[in-house]
Amino acid sequence: MLKRNNALSVVMVLIICGFSGYAQNNNTTSPFSRYGLGNLHHYGYGRTAAMGGASLGSRHTVQINSANPASYNANDSLSFIFDFGIDGTLSNYKSNAGTMKANDVNFRYFSLSWPVTRWFGAGMGIQPFSDMGYEVAYSEALPGVGNAFHSYSGEGTTSKAFFGASVSPFKGLSVGANLNYIFGRLNQNTGIGFDNSNLFYISRIEGTRLRDFTLTYGLQYDLKLKRDEFLTFGLTFENQSNLTALHHVFAIKAISVSTGTLSDTLEYIPEGKDFIKLPSTFGVGLSYNKINKLEINADYYYAGWSKAVFFGKKDELITNQSRISAGFEYVPEAFSIRSYLKRIKYRAGIHQEYSYLKLNNNQIKEFGISFGAGIPFPKSKSTANFAIEFGKKGTTKDNLVRNNYTKLSLYLNLYDYWFVKRKFD
Repeated sequence: MLKRNNALSVVMVLIICGFSGYAQNNNTTSPFSRYGLGNLHHYGYGRTAAMGGASLGSRHTVQINSANPASYNANDSLSFIFDFGIDGTLSNYKSNAGTMKANDVNFRYFSLSWPVTRWFGAGMGIQPFSDMGYEVAYSEALPGVGNAFHSYSGEGTTSKAFFGASVSPFKGLSVGANLNYIFGRLNQNTGIGFDNSNLFYISRIEGTRLRDFTLTYGLQYDLKLKRDEFLTFGLTFENQSNLTALHHVFAIKAISVSTGTLSDTLEYIPEGKDFIKLPSTFGVGLSYNKINKLEINADYYYAGWSKAVFFGKKDELITNQSRISAGFEYVPEAFSIRSYLKRIKYRAGIHQEYSYLKLNNNQIKEFGISFGAGIPFPKSKSTANFAIEFGKKGTTKDNLVRNNYTKLSLYLNLYDYWFVKRKFD
């Protein structure tokens, strides 16, 4: 047999890495991203996006599961796998004051996985950690002054690059860890003005650059039920850690006069080194797998954000985050020769999340259902994973905002044999 030429795969990896760099400027439109570090991203990507994101107990031979680093050594021992994806979100925001629609499309993530030995696997990649993107404005009438106009805007993305490995010390047990590097920039602007031009204008600019390392630990244990049936328990944990934050603030008060504009500095904090204390997190997952037929996953995830510290103080609007998710994948006939439709992997899932935001004494909740399919490539172990999610986040009670959203996702999981020595006569 002729040796397979992998030049195309190498080129694709380099192109995707370039797109990953571009992805660090995500398009985001969400009033919820005004608080904390913005909208936090869930750990579930790829095939599990259509399964409610439940993935902590999942082990797969030809798909990457970066959510639990203990899963890397489950990949085929002859494989080299890379996975990347994009998604688009259609949002419909509603409050007592009105409605707003927004559409955002972003390159979502990129990851690689490869075997080192039969009991040792490794992976690496990059994915968004949080996004910030909002514009909020309102006016109020002040007696004896007139109308005051308040404006708030922010933008930025923080990302998580990771390198991880997993080992199997004995049959059934796998342990692993991801070394994460969190980095990115968040900018927030505030303005107050008046319709009376003789009055002053206040502008405040706050910027934060993040950069530091964290560790994610993972464990998975396989319990064999029958020859082709397994029950897998998964666990992940992150300890509380300090994230280096380069933070600056600049605020001025300005007034227009006949000769121009006079301004006075109200606050000036030059960029200096500070810290954001991230919370400890843990997640548990359970997965039932009948090989090449059915997989059922369920997860619980918790992050103690109420103990997070932002520049030396706690944020009263930040509370503990938790999420429950479940989903399944079903394949009618994985190796069918006559019917392509029977080889498609059909998926569905559900999730409910209590976010880390507590606004007007209401913890912001999210609920979503998802559907999707894994479309196999002809004569290949590669797969195109499609997902659609319908969800609701927030509430219109107590002058808050509700978002009814639809998210469309496409993730390509590309499989290649990189560790086979071909021979020919």
